[in-house]
Amino acid sequence: MKVSKEYYDEQFDFKGQWDMPSRCGLKIRTVSGTPVIIVTELYQENPGTSVTYAGESLARQICEAKGLDLDKARYIECTPDTNSKLSFYDEEFYEVDFKTADPSKKYTLLTARQVEEIKQS
Repeated sequence: MKVSKEYYDEQFDFKGQWDMPSRCGLKIRTVSGTPVIIVTELYQENPGTSVTYAGESLARQICEAKGLDLDKARYIECTPDTNSKLSFYDEEFYEVDFKTADPSKKYTLLTARQVEEIKQS
């Protein structure tokens, strides 16, 4: 199934580690001809592997299901704010580069504003 909408939003079921049934939030928007894929961790609503641990496997499953080419897409992981006093539960966005071999360059922290600018451009 090809993404034909300009904006796509759903919960996406995927195979996590050891084929464990898993779920994430999924938004896809085409910006200047480039698909922007945003996956969101669902915490208690996700029975399996987190979006970060699923990584490239999740990205490939999304692209296969939606008829996208991962090499031509931007992939962003979101961990939403849980209203906790602990800072590591604050909302964060990371753009993931699956092509780099350098682990220090694989994840780029983005602000919420940068993500909105990506979606609006």
